[in-house]
Amino acid sequence: MLSVPYALSQGGWLSLALFVLVGAVCYYTGKLIVRCMQADDSVRTYPDIGQLAFGAHGRRAIGLVMYVELYLVAISFLILEGDNLDKLFHGTVVDLLGYRMHGKQLFVLVAAAVILPTTWLKNLNMLAYVSAVGLIASAALTASLVWAGVAEKGFRVKGSGLLNLSGLPTSLTLYFICFAGHGVFPTVYSSMRKKKDFPKVLLISSVLCSLNYALTAVLGYLIYGDDVQAQVTLNLPSGRLYTRMAILTTLITPLAKYALVIQPITAAIDENLSVVAAAETAKVLTSTAVVVSTVVLACTVPFFGYLMSFIGSSLNVTVAVLFPCLSYLKIYKPKGGVRRVELVAIVGILMVGVCVAVVGTYTSLNQIIGSF
Repeated sequence: MLSVPYALSQGGWLSLALFVLVGAVCYYTGKLIVRCMQADDSVRTYPDIGQLAFGAHGRRAIGLVMYVELYLVAISFLILEGDNLDKLFHGTVVDLLGYRMHGKQLFVLVAAAVILPTTWLKNLNMLAYVSAVGLIASAALTASLVWAGVAEKGFRVKGSGLLNLSGLPTSLTLYFICFAGHGVFPTVYSSMRKKKDFPKVLLISSVLCSLNYALTAVLGYLIYGDDVQAQVTLNLPSGRLYTRMAILTTLITPLAKYALVIQPITAAIDENLSVVAAAETAKVLTSTAVVVSTVVLACTVPFFGYLMSFIGSSLNVTVAVLFPCLSYLKIYKPKGGVRRVELVAIVGILMVGVCVAVVGTYTSLNQIIGSF
């Protein structure tokens, strides 16, 4: 959500039409995932769909993509924490063991120190409840932008143009991140009592999220124009009450969700290393090693917008667009269950998805490399 004003600034006002298109495509591919699960009652997770459609190789491929995506999201959480805490407490310097630490790197380490104990918990249910504060954070951010527009900057069209072709790849990939939840759809669907209501729930949540994201994008772009940063909270004026409110509520969600995000990664590592359930020390060491590695990378690649663009183009598009379409065709086409119109639509979505993935990945990698 923090990046949607930046995405709009990259693509221009007309890119909002692409935002609507991305939302519609992701809603449709979400329904395809449900259709794939309905083909076999034993399917309960995303890798299970890969197993059903493509065998063991499909399970491993989608598992790998999901784990890499989660790992990069964990890194982006630390970068977000470092950037925003540095804005709140700018100029803070700490001397530790003969080293002078300051700026974003200092606060990445502070955030990691707070997060680390949560990764050792056996039961993460409490964190799942805390992470629900994300709804409050979204409302607080939108309210802060309205406040900033009324009290500080005003609402004026400051953008450079209606359409920026060179920025469209970045814009599109960031839009895909807004609707990137497909990896957990099978788990949510399996846990529902009334599974037939899932399409309705998916539609309502997609519409509400779209309205929230679009409002935030328009407000941020109207206020800051082409000067909007990759995290719009960094544009809010320092020292203001609404700025503190927006940043603090925004920071709670990554702190709570970090352990939930890396849990599948640590579980997979423990499984591959044959760590028994009783070996709590080994599990703590695994979690600690994962946290340390994400801290190192967060301090090395502190470019939130570029990292999120890379995640969106290379991984989100694969999980949210390419894999659902390919799996659906593989499962249902041999049975004659795919209508001609549906086949044409899916092939079109696949072609667009591949183009976005290739161009977006190339653009974001160039931006990351060029920033060093």
